[in-house]
Amino acid sequence: MTINIEYEAARRLDIPWETIIRDVAEASLDYEECPYEAEVNVILTDNHGIQEINRDYRQINAPTDVLSFPLIEYETASDFGHVEAQAVDYFNPETGELMLGDIIISVEKVMEQAEKYGHSQERELAFLVAHSILHLCGYDHMEEDERQLMENRQREILSGRGYGR
Repeated sequence: MTINIEYEAARRLDIPWETIIRDVAEASLDYEECPYEAEVNVILTDNHGIQEINRDYRQINAPTDVLSFPLIEYETASDFGHVEAQAVDYFNPETGELMLGDIIISVEKVMEQAEKYGHSQERELAFLVAHSILHLCGYDHMEEDERQLMENRQREILSGRGYGR
């Protein structure tokens, strides 16, 4: 699995952020039984940077904790059965890996929300990565049943890696 990580924020997380991102991304894709080696891009930015992206792509002029930009269109979440038929669109021609998409995380929100929810920055970052990987696999939380399904999957992924509450 290739995880390209860019750290663009001025504030530094004093945790093993790269290890957490890689560990949780791999655990999430294993949990979802992704049958391919995959590629994910992760950008760690600040509130200003994520606000600009949120404004430009979602027309919401406010910072958020995480944004996910999936490259694959799914009829059913984590159903990878159709991707080989569109290999030119979904696979990196140089590596052969399935290109899942991009994740943008606000470092400041990781810090703020860890304090707000009374858990560690490690747990908050792990949660945001698991949440985003599920989005890259086609999950959403617009409806109550979708939200519950996503929350259950996140909880199982995180507890399986020792990031429970």
